[in-house]
Amino acid sequence: MDVRLTAEQHQLRDAAAKLAEDLGPASVADLDDSERVTRLEKTVSATGWRALRRDGASGVEVALVAEEFGRGLVDVPFLGAVLADDLLRHTDGEAVPVTIVVDGLAPDARGMRRGITVSGESVLAVDVAEAASGPDLTRFSAAASGARVNIGSITFDQYTCWHALALTATAADILGAARGALDLATEYAKLRQQYGRTIGSYQAVAHMLAESLAMIAGSTSVLWYAAWAIDELTPAEALQASRVAKLYCARAAKAVCENSIQVHGGIGNTWDCLAHVYLRRVLVSTGLWPVTLREINIGLS
Repeated sequence: MDVRLTAEQHQLRDAAAKLAEDLGPASVADLDDSERVTRLEKTVSATGWRALRRDGASGVEVALVAEEFGRGLVDVPFLGAVLADDLLRHTDGEAVPVTIVVDGLAPDARGMRRGITVSGESVLAVDVAEAASGPDLTRFSAAASGARVNIGSITFDQYTCWHALALTATAADILGAARGALDLATEYAKLRQQYGRTIGSYQAVAHMLAESLAMIAGSTSVLWYAAWAIDELTPAEALQASRVAKLYCARAAKAVCENSIQVHGGIGNTWDCLAHVYLRRVLVSTGLWPVTLREINIGLS
């Protein structure tokens, strides 16, 4: 396994990071800025990143974009759309804007009116109702509505590989949100002063930040192995790797986000602090295609 990114992959990650930095929400108030959301939607649509798999992109490249979008709290559909696109490439379905539907719910459906889901070996298209905000302030969900239409079929191995991609992409989103929460806490610790010194100079705060950084480093290792496995190992092996990544990243990210809130002190518990937005995103992404320890045959500390 070569863990180094290619020049093109570096460019893809940098482009996703710049888009998220330029048009992602810089504050909680920005989440209600409809003009910003419209510009972000147009830009993401123009990149073609929602059709990465149809265009031959690897699991690593999907994870690169998902991680940077999680880090920047990008609040227009990507995860649901790219997973729907991966299913559509196995069918004759038209390449129109669609999102994924899971258990009758489209978890990433802002601006989307069509979704696809899997039932057994059948790929089904279904309408989705108007999306509304929920616990995750950066992603809108919608219920499936109307009759389901069969648009193709998928083999067991193809579904297993898709499931591995879904777990890996959500793990990447979770890791990105954890990175964003740590960045937020680190910048705050550099600026906030108590007793004439920045709080980052105090050992208790520095230890929390260092612990968070160590958890992110571990998450990065398991995530990139899972992303690589999607295209290089058997579907069963890729699924196992993605399960480990999802569970590990979810547990680590929750702790990182909680540390970020603690570093912010009293302001960390207020609505205006972005730390809770990162935590919300982590918790909702953790609930998508959830993984339990019973599904994993190796030990996790």
